[in-house]
Amino acid sequence: MVTVEGNIEALSQAILSEARAEIDELKRNAQSQADSVRKRAQESATKERTAIVEQAIQEARRLRSQATATAQLKARALELEHRERLLDSVFQAVAERLPKVPQREDYGAIVIHLAREALSQLRSDVGELLLDEAARGVFTQDILDDLAKTASVQLTVGGPPAAGFGVIARTPDGHLQFDNTLETRLRRMQSSIRSVVYRVLMGEVE
Repeated sequence: MVTVEGNIEALSQAILSEARAEIDELKRNAQSQADSVRKRAQESATKERTAIVEQAIQEARRLRSQATATAQLKARALELEHRERLLDSVFQAVAERLPKVPQREDYGAIVIHLAREALSQLRSDVGELLLDEAARGVFTQDILDDLAKTASVQLTVGGPPAAGFGVIARTPDGHLQFDNTLETRLRRMQSSIRSVVYRVLMGEVE
């Protein structure tokens, strides 16, 4: 015969058993959710770490490229600076030798050419030649007459140039002038012949 106490005990055991089953199920669900969360966190951390590494690699490459470009620019700037100093020294040496040019045997031919060129650049029907001392001895009246005829200009000879060796052609009123002294010609030529002079210095042109 089943007693009330027996029924209560059986009911209690059934309730406890069901409660334990629900607790076990809740634990399994919680563990599963925890595992899922941990897995997602690990995946996210891996992706984040990969992204960070990739960004670091890209930044390192950018910095390396930038450093290489900067180094190349500095090297190029130093090369150009050295080149310009070298060329300046060459042209300075040439300038220092110009005072010796009037001593050359062919100086007469040189200054006649300079005068003819200066008169053609002056583009005036009246002209005056300023000549250095050595040049003045070259321009006889016959040579002056020939130059005047060739250039179609009324030609006279004035005083020496304020500085330099060679010829300056100008109008008598001084409004027009073409400086064809050796020093001025050298300055005019420098920009156009720098490249050729540098190639000669480097042995690229004999």
